[in-house]
Amino acid sequence: MPFGYPVFLELAGRTALVIGEEAVRAGKVEGLLEAGCDRILVVATGPAARLDAWEASEARVRVRRRGFEPEDLDGAFLVVASSGDEAERATIAREARRRGVLVNVMDDVPNCDWAAPSVVRRGDLVLAISTGGRSPALAKRLRVELDERFGPEWDEVVAALGAVREDVNGSIPSLRERSRRWTRALDLEEAAALVRDGRRDELERRLRRRLSEEA
Repeated sequence: MPFGYPVFLELAGRTALVIGEEAVRAGKVEGLLEAGCDRILVVATGPAARLDAWEASEARVRVRRRGFEPEDLDGAFLVVASSGDEAERATIAREARRRGVLVNVMDDVPNCDWAAPSVVRRGDLVLAISTGGRSPALAKRLRVELDERFGPEWDEVVAALGAVREDVNGSIPSLRERSRRWTRALDLEEAAALVRDGRRDELERRLRRRLSEEA
């Protein structure tokens, strides 16, 4: 199975590299910013309007308007690249791997260490879909369905659950017992409905009460 081990990466404090105009057009920079990356180097000649906007107002993004040079990889944690030139794609992958940089060359599976999934993001809730590169159309369709299923209220649902967990888990030292009580206490449809109705406090009260019950 290609790209069979799912993982979420911590990008805070790390540097990412985005190479090529198609990678820029595909929203790779925006995706990295949303994921918390705070240092991104973009090596591309266009699209000019997007590069201009980052240079004017996005301190986390540096732009070099030229072609790829191997030294661009120095200090990077991961790289997303696009190129219409087969030799350049192979060079980017080879140089990245030589430096220990995780590489994804778009639409070139042999030159990828990782795959970028379709993503639905609701605050700290991140739903990622991958088909191992076999069907991008299916991944897109599933992303649309999940985007409709999990509306904006889920950002606050996750925040409420995190607040309750922080308050309550210390009083339940057994990991197995915590898991059992959370499984019993959590009703997802109820949680979403209460938040949509502006009753987050009620959700937290119900969870605390249920989690405190041993039976």
